[in-house]
Amino acid sequence: MTKTMEATVRDYRVLVADYVASYVDGSIIIPKRGSEEFLSVIGHLERRTDLYKSISEDDLSVMDGGDRVFADISAMASTLAYENKLVIRKRVNQHWKMHFVEFFDFWDDHLQKKSTQAFVVCDKEIDAKLIVVAFRGTQLFEADDYITDLDFSWYDFPQIGKVHLGFLEALGLANRSIDKKSSHHLETQDINKPLAYFVLCQKLKNLLQIHKNAKFIVTSHSLGGALALLFLAMLFVNKEDKLLEKLLAIYTFGQPRVGDKEFGDFMNSKLKQSEPKYFRVVYSNDLIPRLPFDDGLFMYKHFGVCLYYNCCYCQKNLVEAPNRDLTLVYFIPIRITAIWELLQSLVLHYIKGESFKETKLSIISRIFGILVPGISAHSPVNYINAIRLGPPRLNPTLSNVKG
Repeated sequence: MTKTMEATVRDYRVLVADYVASYVDGSIIIPKRGSEEFLSVIGHLERRTDLYKSISEDDLSVMDGGDRVFADISAMASTLAYENKLVIRKRVNQHWKMHFVEFFDFWDDHLQKKSTQAFVVCDKEIDAKLIVVAFRGTQLFEADDYITDLDFSWYDFPQIGKVHLGFLEALGLANRSIDKKSSHHLETQDINKPLAYFVLCQKLKNLLQIHKNAKFIVTSHSLGGALALLFLAMLFVNKEDKLLEKLLAIYTFGQPRVGDKEFGDFMNSKLKQSEPKYFRVVYSNDLIPRLPFDDGLFMYKHFGVCLYYNCCYCQKNLVEAPNRDLTLVYFIPIRITAIWELLQSLVLHYIKGESFKETKLSIISRIFGILVPGISAHSPVNYINAIRLGPPRLNPTLSNVKG
């Protein structure tokens, strides 16, 4: 085990040296930012471009939101959301054989800049049956995203309880400087400062008017998962019943806590349906779903069923992920798990196929993850692996909860 790790570290030292030498002699071509070739850090961590399985007419006729086909496209879209418009369009049209609709860059009134991104796709251009809305999660080198994530301020929202103020502001639904719910409406918005909730709500209405037989999925990873959940909550608050009738599923991967117990009760009451629609996926020791803390000071709460995958990608339904508040009792066990995850990543493609071969950057992140396990566990690589190696159908119902 030790020799394997030493060899891996040595290989990557050589790799870094080669990159530096290639850059100096000009043999490395650096892609232009915003081009089809320019990938984010996430794009270099997770290089898979194809869906697990192309969406068939049979899948679209059954429309089972818990089916792996829809879980996989949600995980892939959540990962793709970190890229620029041209990368997204190329991936959707050429690799997924779907129809790219639009990329959005939304205004955050608190940050006074555009900092919320999302994109929309359909399964086909004419008579679509599926629409996917994907929010971008936290970018690794984007300070504004961390400002939003780490600002634990509450907003006491009438009807639904207390929710994370930064997430509301990212959707264009609040502004702490005026201390009230946003009074913006689509008709009065500054076209240079589009607000996420209102624009996406109208976009969905327009698409569903064109594609009358379509249903939609809202999805994202990390911070974007919180935005996806709040987007759905506001559809309930604003009684957008015609839109909600067309909701197939909401998938979040590594989503942080969003609100208090009252918010959770509100959402549970709205989501009580024969077919589950909310799929909250958590991988192993991922740090982000355990924030903000669920304690006497912060009082943030998850709700619904946690679709938990352990480090071997075995899935079970839980009320909450283990070590929900990052207690020191788990200090050693989570590092042992991180070592296992590193070793597993080196051999998984030999067992499960080449599509599970991890990039060099992903391996390096897992080495770093031995020191900070919760960060490397948050990688979208883990979530795509989990969906593809886990059960073929997810069923987040209370009757299936194990503990």
